[in-house]
Amino acid sequence: MKPVDLSAVVAQCQSWLHPERFRDYDRARNGLQVENRGRVRRIAAAVDASLATVRKASAAGADLLVVHHGLFWSETRPWTGPRMALIRALMEADLAVYSMHLPLDAHPTLGNAALLARRIGLRRLKPFFRHEGATVGWQGETRLDREALGCRLGEVLGRPPILLPGGGPTCRRVGICTGGAGAELAQAAAEGVDTFITGEGPHWTHALAEEAGINVFYGGHYATETFGVQALAEKLARRFGLPWEFIDHPSGL
Repeated sequence: MKPVDLSAVVAQCQSWLHPERFRDYDRARNGLQVENRGRVRRIAAAVDASLATVRKASAAGADLLVVHHGLFWSETRPWTGPRMALIRALMEADLAVYSMHLPLDAHPTLGNAALLARRIGLRRLKPFFRHEGATVGWQGETRLDREALGCRLGEVLGRPPILLPGGGPTCRRVGICTGGAGAELAQAAAEGVDTFITGEGPHWTHALAEEAGINVFYGGHYATETFGVQALAEKLARRFGLPWEFIDHPSGL
């Protein structure tokens, strides 16, 4: 199998995802976070870049790891202990890391929210949930009672969601912003949806859902964000003729 230049793979990702259009969190560091010696023969995808996923990607023979949550979320700290073990594992495997956060949440075909919306059968999708001047989620139409929607969502995610039943018994307009957007459910209600799907939220959002008159499903931060990295890795694999695999390392959160 002929290797592909890492720079070509990164350039292709950037052209599909347009990270320059988003104002992401300061430590998201969208793009290439670790380079290797410049060649890609096998791609791995994971939700999170961690010592565990790096080791699994290395064992799978990958030399590029595509992730949603990259290496720089926490405060910079000395390269000792587990941090040094992570860096050593990356160097020994010659493993490049490419990370994409909000642009991968928002993308109309590769994004977590749009893919989840289609899998649960939402129709007439439209952009949803503005963040720093850009939309990072998708909304669509359905006509399901909330228990049926919860069952369908659980089948797609592989785990039963938590329901905050603050709205009516029938879901008609559903908005999705994957990950940890629960604290922003008032914004979702203000954008006109009667049901909001995200990954997680704090305890006090139960009362907020009741006051806002909106149904909320918490499907798990990890579970709602497995779709984008798989879609991106699969598309890269087709584009460049490379094998790929998904490194499933659920947090349970």
